[in-house]
Amino acid sequence: MSLPSLKIFIPLLFLILVPLISGDGELPPQWCVVDVQTPDDVLIGATNWACGGDGGADCSMIQENQPCYFPNTPQNHASYAFNSYFQKFKHQGASCYFNGAAIVTDLDPSYGNCHFESLP
Repeated sequence: MSLPSLKIFIPLLFLILVPLISGDGELPPQWCVVDVQTPDDVLIGATNWACGGDGGADCSMIQENQPCYFPNTPQNHASYAFNSYFQKFKHQGASCYFNGAAIVTDLDPSYGNCHFESLP
């Protein structure tokens, strides 16, 4: 990269990254949720993996009679499971990908008594 290009690139990079960091030096909260274009059968399989022994997500809140059970849809349950997995393992290199079934958002998906964690 030439020197004139660097003189433009570095300030632009600074302008992009600085707003992402809050006053205490931490990134703003993020959640991992379903990409709404994902078919239900893919979501069900990914949720089973995330909630199973291989995934390690805490899926207790999407069980019947728990705060995140309703709406009882593959999208709702998958979003909760994906986020649980992502929050638990993101500092160990886990991503919010789930074979293209999930995306990261800065919009809190919590609703009613159903709280989606966001860990720093």
